[in-house]
Amino acid sequence: MEDKIRKVLCGFSDPELKGTYYPLTGMTKDVQKQLIDDHFLFKEGDRFLQAANACRYWPVGRGIFHNENKTFLIWINEEDHLRIISMQKGGNVGQVLQRLIKGLKTIEKSLPFSRDPRLGWLTFCPTNLGTTIRASVHIRLPKISAKSDFKKICDELKLQVCNFFSRKCQKTFLSFCLL
Repeated sequence: MEDKIRKVLCGFSDPELKGTYYPLTGMTKDVQKQLIDDHFLFKEGDRFLQAANACRYWPVGRGIFHNENKTFLIWINEEDHLRIISMQKGGNVGQVLQRLIKGLKTIEKSLPFSRDPRLGWLTFCPTNLGTTIRASVHIRLPKISAKSDFKKICDELKLQVCNFFSRKCQKTFLSFCLL
């Protein structure tokens, strides 16, 4: 699987998608540090993924691809075979979606996705069956997140609160997830 998708990704000619593939096996410490600093590097799965043999032979067969602008990423064999991510700062959600669609169409020309008429798009993780789409918007709300009832309000609205940590700062983000 890794070799097939690597060939497709390394063959991107569109400047918006063209980038670099980093296999987890043999990754240098410098590349690993940069991917961690960029918050791109994924870790070995939790106990549930391990029980399902999703982490067998870790880290063999796994990798990360990102375009030159770091706005289009693909995780290979992290949880599902592919996790395709389009993101950018700012509010231009349409541009993010257009890039995602362009990437999906480009990949599917060489590597068709599996779809079941009843279940939808097939994935390793059963919770991702169907549309396989998860959209989220992360916003920083420093004043409201400091309020004592912030968590309660978010729970009532079914919003997920994420803490974002880096070496330089700690930020609280509100993550709106559409599943």
